[in-house]
Amino acid sequence: MSTTSAMPGPGRMAPTGSPSPAAKRPFSFRDKIGYMFGDFGNDFTFILQSAFFLIFYTNVMGINAAHVGTLLFAARILDAFTDVGAGRLIDTLKPSRFGRFKPWLLRIAIPVATASFLMFSPFLQDGSYGVRLGWMIFTYILWGSVFYTLINIPYGSMASVISNQPGERASLSVFRSLGATLANLAISVILPLIVFVQINGQSELSGTNMMWAALGCGILAIVCYLLCFINVEERIATAPKAKDQRASLGQTLGAMAKNRGLTGLIATSLFMLIAFMMLGGMMPYMLNEYFNNGQLLSLVNFVGLAPTLLLVPFASKLAKTFGKKEVGIVGMSLAVVAALALFVLRTDSPYVFMVGYAVLMLGVSCLNILIWAFITDAIDLQEIRTGERNDATVYGMYSWARKLGQAIAGGLTGWALGWIGYESGTGETVVQSQEVLDGIYNLATLVPALLLAVSLLALIFWYPLSKKRVDENVAILEKKHAEAATATPES
Repeated sequence: MSTTSAMPGPGRMAPTGSPSPAAKRPFSFRDKIGYMFGDFGNDFTFILQSAFFLIFYTNVMGINAAHVGTLLFAARILDAFTDVGAGRLIDTLKPSRFGRFKPWLLRIAIPVATASFLMFSPFLQDGSYGVRLGWMIFTYILWGSVFYTLINIPYGSMASVISNQPGERASLSVFRSLGATLANLAISVILPLIVFVQINGQSELSGTNMMWAALGCGILAIVCYLLCFINVEERIATAPKAKDQRASLGQTLGAMAKNRGLTGLIATSLFMLIAFMMLGGMMPYMLNEYFNNGQLLSLVNFVGLAPTLLLVPFASKLAKTFGKKEVGIVGMSLAVVAALALFVLRTDSPYVFMVGYAVLMLGVSCLNILIWAFITDAIDLQEIRTGERNDATVYGMYSWARKLGQAIAGGLTGWALGWIGYESGTGETVVQSQEVLDGIYNLATLVPALLLAVSLLALIFWYPLSKKRVDENVAILEKKHAEAATATPES
């Protein structure tokens, strides 16, 4: 008998190892808000790193951009082991009375916030280059490869056990994206006004202000994790199989490699994220260097985030009516056109640039706001194909792929800045040439356009889970879980 089953109905016997159905309240708005706060917490450190890590270490700590990019890329090789290993560990451990995934929010909240604070602390700003480089490597790996992994993978996996209904899962994805957007607003819109200062008419990033901003974000992250823990309920019991009945890690990974829902999602998400993160990494340079006004980054980031806020009330309904894949295809097509239009236009006005950027981000948001519901569909497909859900292991593989995309974006951004001749450092003695400024513009428009085009093609031709296919899979699993719930447990 399968141990992965939906909550049995009234009068039915619960599967072995499942909590009593009476102990689980119905899915409600409380779960959506709670799940939103989880990503809010994640992004108080993740978006902080994405938006400011590169420019902090090049402009404040004086690290060569290529060295920062190399770290961002190399750390993801390590994450291939930590992400999948963490997922496998979580899948095989016995759940606590709070569930399989929720307890990790409490265990790791303070460590991940502390590591983020250390990552943006300029204590060794005046040390030797080797010391500064070592501090960057140590704090980044401690934050990203260890603590962020141990809190993000159980958080992301949790969506598949909060509900098994596609509409409810889509709403969780939307609210998760809303949490990310709100955190992004707080960090990308408010923080530039705090961390960028004008010195002798030159825009510069303040290391001290950056450190205190990281401390504030860490405290808010802890509060958000607690709110997620309190308000979210795990409803789908997922007791692990006995060791001799469980597929080996190699067999599980082999089955995952044949899951086109997962591999197609990885390919789509990988190229979308490289483009998205590269845009985020280049925006400080676009505003600080190309337009010579770092504080405008607040307005640009707000313009980029506004489309997500506008989509929140409609995204679940669009996904239910037309399908997640179908909505994503339309949005990504729009994003590609907008990015190419910005490249061809090559405007010198930051406000004209903002208009094109808003359209681009509207298109990306159509996919990104629903992306977390895509992974629950891929987990369902994994159960249909293998008989095992492997929620955290599947999510761990997907999480690693996302990190790989983020790392490639970070590495590509750092390397590309070196290729175009960008000069690290601050002060009046560092002046970027016109060729460098033109290169920055190309990196923020043409390169993302090409990457988004590849993501669009993967979504169209590789990812197989159309609305029709998802509905069929849900029906198959509902029948399977109903049969498991009414079966007499083995003694």
